[in-house]
Amino acid sequence: MIILVIMLYDFLTVKTAILKQPFFPCVNTVLCAIIDDRALLLKSTLYSLRLLFTGYFIGAILGLITGVACGYSKRINYWVSPIIKMLGPIPSTTWIPIIMVLVSSLFKGSVFIIALGVWFALTIASSTGIQNVDKAYLEAARTLGAKGHQLVFRVAIPHAMPNILQGMTQGMSSACTALLVAEMMGAEAGLGWYIQWQKSWAIYSKMYAAIVLICLIFTAVTFILNVIKRIVLRWQEGVVK
Repeated sequence: MIILVIMLYDFLTVKTAILKQPFFPCVNTVLCAIIDDRALLLKSTLYSLRLLFTGYFIGAILGLITGVACGYSKRINYWVSPIIKMLGPIPSTTWIPIIMVLVSSLFKGSVFIIALGVWFALTIASSTGIQNVDKAYLEAARTLGAKGHQLVFRVAIPHAMPNILQGMTQGMSSACTALLVAEMMGAEAGLGWYIQWQKSWAIYSKMYAAIVLICLIFTAVTFILNVIKRIVLRWQEGVVK
């Protein structure tokens, strides 16, 4: 598939010039840009990964806690659900101008924006999964002597794991989007910053080099999440066809 995309792009740029240069540099030019500017690209990539995973794990932990609490406790859900319904649908990137003013550190502000998007996705997914647990499973566990925390960790969460993992995947998508927007709007490093910087100097080959790296990174992260999902949900292989 990737080879076909490269061949199509090469056909549109070099062979037919439908996509005009220098706005759409050829593949060889982009590869040369990656090699020539590899030091700065590596530094920008490491910064973006650090920012991405810091925000993602903070948002995932808080989202899982909030979602499980809302799904299991009607009282908590009564108070927290209106906040989620009011703030959740708002894209996390909408808060960037406000956060960048309130927070002195651009890194901390970007982490907050990323974590916010992940928190909402995982809160909704895990809460829905917990609420959909068959009551018969909980009653059977109570009959066997299971207490409150055992019902949560040994019955509810395992049953809701498909929803939780789906929320983690959706959260990663939100995190990647928030990462690029935050870096382009205010960060001092990272691949998003690198793209914006090269664009301002009209060095399109290096701009596309960063875009290629972003695609590879996000593809790799999504692949890893899918592998984790298959391993954790191995018990579903005989159920879901």
